[in-house]
Amino acid sequence: MLAVERRNLILEKLQDEKSVIVGELSAQFEVSEETIRRDLDKLEKEGLCKKTYGGATLCETPGVEMPFMVRRKKNMEGKNKIANFISEMVEDGEHIIVDPSTTSLAIVNALQAKGKKGLTIITNSLEVLLEASDQSDWEIMSTGGYLNGKYLALVGPRALDGIKAMNADKVILSCKGFDMQKGVTDANELFSQVKQAMLNSGMKKILVVDSTKFDKVAFSKICDPCDLDMVVTDEKPDAAWLKFFEENGIPCIYGESS
Repeated sequence: MLAVERRNLILEKLQDEKSVIVGELSAQFEVSEETIRRDLDKLEKEGLCKKTYGGATLCETPGVEMPFMVRRKKNMEGKNKIANFISEMVEDGEHIIVDPSTTSLAIVNALQAKGKKGLTIITNSLEVLLEASDQSDWEIMSTGGYLNGKYLALVGPRALDGIKAMNADKVILSCKGFDMQKGVTDANELFSQVKQAMLNSGMKKILVVDSTKFDKVAFSKICDPCDLDMVVTDEKPDAAWLKFFEENGIPCIYGESS
């Protein structure tokens, strides 16, 4: 097993259990305790965990985000609910912008499952580019930009220029925080800049946000709620949010709790 694979599995365990023990990880992965300590050192330097005596605990700071390969396994049921809603809204032949989120990957899978024809998918996500690449009647367009390997995403000035040159029927964006006063926020400024450009290039602006992101505020602002045409989420928001959506004329599509 590669070291990066082992660290991702350690992160998954941290997300599920909030803490890990060096001795248990050593036995699980059949490596020395010193190897596990080096793994935890690296994860701590990346701001993903905090070492403790004999183990580590999960860091849950809003500005810190898990790697893409770890995030894609989190709340898969909720992401699939959202993806199914979106797949019903997308028409054959449309131009769609999607961001580098695990929800976008679920949306592309749902569009494939629905047999949508003649789509143009515009994205800065390497995972989405690869996932959609075998659709022979889809046009797949990269924004360009430089690679952020942790997020498997293209960012920077070239990504912004690429997005600004395009016009799409729908832009579908995710976020890390959604707050009535602070608006739609993300973990870092580079991603917020790209998402702002995406919003400006889309006729219909759709926020896809799972229920855990409501009333959370991340580091960098993307937009105000009034900049959105629709919100799609996995569970019914509470009464305060439903009132907020109604008062601001923002349609909210949601799943029901199982």
